[in-house]
Amino acid sequence: MTSDAPDPAGDNGGDSGATGGATELARERDHLDAARASMTAMRERAESLTVLAGDAVSAAYLSSAIYRRIESLIDNGTTPLFFGRIDYADERFHVGRRHIHDTAGDPVVIDWRADMARPFYRASATDPMGLVLRRRFGFDEGKLTAYEDEFLGTGQATLGADSRILQAEIERPRVGPMRDIVATIQPDQDDIVRSSLATTVCVQGAPGTGKTAVGLHRAAFLLYAHRDVLRRSGVLFIGPNRAFLSYIGEVLPALGEFTVTSRSIGDLADTLPVTASEPADIAALKGDARMATVIRNAMYAGLGTITEPVVVPSGARRFRVHPDGLARIVGDLSTDGTRYGAARARLPMRIADAILKQMEESGEFADDRNLSQIARSRPVRQASDRVWPAIDPAKLLHRLWSDAAFLAVAADGVYDDAEQRALLWDTAPRSLRSASWTIADVYCMDEIADLLDRTASFGHVILDEAQDLSAMQARAVGRRCSTGSATILGDLAQGTTPWSTPTWEALLAHLGKPDALLEVLTVGYRVPREIIEFANRLVPHIAAGVAPAVAVRGASGALSVRPVSDVVAEAVQAALDIRGDGGSVGIVVPDGFSDALAVAMRAALPNEEVTDLAYDETPGRLTIVPATIAKGLEFDHVIVVEPAAIAAAELSATVGLRRLYVVLTRAVSTLTVLHSEPLPDALAG
Repeated sequence: MTSDAPDPAGDNGGDSGATGGATELARERDHLDAARASMTAMRERAESLTVLAGDAVSAAYLSSAIYRRIESLIDNGTTPLFFGRIDYADERFHVGRRHIHDTAGDPVVIDWRADMARPFYRASATDPMGLVLRRRFGFDEGKLTAYEDEFLGTGQATLGADSRILQAEIERPRVGPMRDIVATIQPDQDDIVRSSLATTVCVQGAPGTGKTAVGLHRAAFLLYAHRDVLRRSGVLFIGPNRAFLSYIGEVLPALGEFTVTSRSIGDLADTLPVTASEPADIAALKGDARMATVIRNAMYAGLGTITEPVVVPSGARRFRVHPDGLARIVGDLSTDGTRYGAARARLPMRIADAILKQMEESGEFADDRNLSQIARSRPVRQASDRVWPAIDPAKLLHRLWSDAAFLAVAADGVYDDAEQRALLWDTAPRSLRSASWTIADVYCMDEIADLLDRTASFGHVILDEAQDLSAMQARAVGRRCSTGSATILGDLAQGTTPWSTPTWEALLAHLGKPDALLEVLTVGYRVPREIIEFANRLVPHIAAGVAPAVAVRGASGALSVRPVSDVVAEAVQAALDIRGDGGSVGIVVPDGFSDALAVAMRAALPNEEVTDLAYDETPGRLTIVPATIAKGLEFDHVIVVEPAAIAAAELSATVGLRRLYVVLTRAVSTLTVLHSEPLPDALAG
């Protein structure tokens, strides 16, 4: 490795170096100016396009496509147009977030997703992939400040994670939404990002390994490589909550992708208004995979029988489908995998077909018009409605929770008597209008809705924090990628719901993706070594068999653990001491603790905005974070208040320690732990 510029991470470092370094830096700045000019010209050409279409629908489609292209060509002056360069023996290419070409059509910057850009991420001393040089650039507010070179094919080791520019990018203060990692993708991450569209990938990723960023960048890569397919079928990103979606919301637009649909797991299925909560043990029963069987049994329990034949007159003759023939038709429809709603629609046609065959056998002329007429006739419609009644999903679910006899029939052999009693509403009978629905009910309703009519499937689904899903929630996600693929992201050690999956194999089965490729990320790029080793004390107690994270970087002074007498006052003071460095500060507290801290924080900082995620959805520079919504977020500096109380708030000791593991691994630079109560035994030492 060599560098012509003095300090790759320093502001304007290239200008103060040797003459050769300064000259080369000036050339690269000229190339950046040329790239900006070319991008402006590309945008102006897009803005000048005139929509000519034969109809209004085509015109709207073309206008939307042009608008998206114009949006993708907006030049944000604070974002570098390229972050790297790859040199072959006879040509070189600058690598950036999107393709930019000059007026002659020649590339000025190549898209990081292009095959020709892959050596930037994968080349090594042992396999240079044809490169003679890889260059990384340092930027400050969009201004090119430095560069760092690796000469490949010389037998010297490459920098990898030891790159000063790469480390500076990882450590750059995090204020506002999550940033993309396109300039710092590592080979193990790149393998996952570039997995084929046909492959469902499950990523077990320890804290700081970049699994969320990998999922987002895989979405961007797939939209680049399979744009026509995914433009039609769509891409869906599912996160744990709205605060998390707000936090990651700028990543894909920064990569030029604006068409991905985002939903929190709570908003994925909007079948019922959630107006109540329920004990975790009841929610766990409703979220169990067995509930799918109960719901199917309940739906088909309503199928009726007819003891009289279905009689259809035709002129002077009468044609009949006898009860045993009707039973055979109903039996076939209920066991051939046809959905309830589709089967109900087909039943009249099946009865009509049986009548039509009798007419043909008797010598009467009959064709498809007769078939439709017979299916619409009053005797056939009346018989169909009695045998295969219409279902109102809300009424069916209401009856399950309020009618003990009906639940007993549906749950016979599935849930025992005690479990059935627990599922029943334990208050006075509620009308359908006054029923209080919970999030677990929403997913039961989603199951009903899918049995009636197939749920629309996306071409690709990215599911983050997947370890926390119940089986019924996983089934709902699986329905939304039943004809597509998925990227499943999570960490078994961070499972904090009573129904967290014990293994990835179990969750993938519920998703309908049992053959997914399992990838394990253990190299942590985000969390400093001192912090991750402290948090790793918990891993043997919360996820036996899961490999703990191994940090690639250390930071002197990154960890401070202090017993204090007044945690509120000390948390305020710690925030005051930290906030001057310009990075983001997250103060993670036990749920219900944030109000007192917010009052004290706003009194100490009357002129600074203090965000409280108990009420707000978007993290800010100084954010109070209830422990239950900290998952997936990251801050430059994290202050954790009363870890023992955070752990004790959960239903079990294991889940409590998992929650604590989550909050201890949110920091990029420093972690301060303040406690007036003794630390949990698993953490102390």
